[in-house]
Amino acid sequence: MKGIWLENQQLQLRTDLPTPEPPEGEALVRVLRAGICNTDLELLRGYYPYKGILGHEFVGVVEQGPENLLNRRVVGEINAACGYCRFCLSNQPTHCENRTVLGIVNRNGAFAEYLTLPTKNLHPVPESVSTDEATFTEPVAAALEIQQQIQICPVDKVLVVGDGKLGQLVAQTLALTDCQLLVVGRHREKLANLEERGIKTGFADAVTTGAFDVAVECTGNPEGFAIARRALRPCGILVLKSTYAGNLSLDISSLVVDEITLVGSRCGPFKPALELLSQQKVNVRPLIQAHYPLEAGIDGFAHAEKKGVLKVLIDIGQE
Repeated sequence: MKGIWLENQQLQLRTDLPTPEPPEGEALVRVLRAGICNTDLELLRGYYPYKGILGHEFVGVVEQGPENLLNRRVVGEINAACGYCRFCLSNQPTHCENRTVLGIVNRNGAFAEYLTLPTKNLHPVPESVSTDEATFTEPVAAALEIQQQIQICPVDKVLVVGDGKLGQLVAQTLALTDCQLLVVGRHREKLANLEERGIKTGFADAVTTGAFDVAVECTGNPEGFAIARRALRPCGILVLKSTYAGNLSLDISSLVVDEITLVGSRCGPFKPALELLSQQKVNVRPLIQAHYPLEAGIDGFAHAEKKGVLKVLIDIGQE
């Protein structure tokens, strides 16, 4: 089969990849569409020593698997857990000690004609959700994870730092809580997407020091972290939604003195993410900036790496 292969920080389109055979408990999924994520770009830059097929944001059709899923469009949770370690037994499978992660850790990903995942990881896509929209299920779920971790109330003053793909989705999901939300970024046209949904936006100079109960950092860069930290009141909560390349300079003493809570936030719940997409409470269409066929997927990566680009989708199979 065809697929986009990463090795030694180099991408290549391969046509000699074997079609995977699903082991017991897993399904064979024919991939329709997959999205290029910042994590894919970080892996390309050497963030983690991964060798294999990239991609974890996908929609596909089940070709081998349980009867209730056969020939249905599905999306899939990316962490394949063992089911018996201490984290699995405490209902924390995303932290499974033995997990593989689709397109990230020891499991070939979605930029190929076929993939396999445990059937328990698969979720049918509602008819009302298009394939393009459903490709965003994983990042919408990641945005929703914040609300699984901390309580956001209408009286809370919440800052989102970053107007990229993740910041856009975090902002839209947090806006549903009716909190007092401000999103800051660098790109007027991206902020305009949020303003059209009634979300208040601005540039970094709009942030009042010590004014916010919660700050969500979505940039993954030191400047974004500094803005988020400066914004928090004592006893505030700083949510880190992006990974950071290299080391981050951090004033630990100020975190102690101000009793700041740091919350790392990663994967989230798929079912409510699909419900939001089905109910059109989150609008992902303005985030799509380009489609590329699998055969031109490396060009798609080059496009996705350009500064300011939101979502690039790779078209792989026919619906």
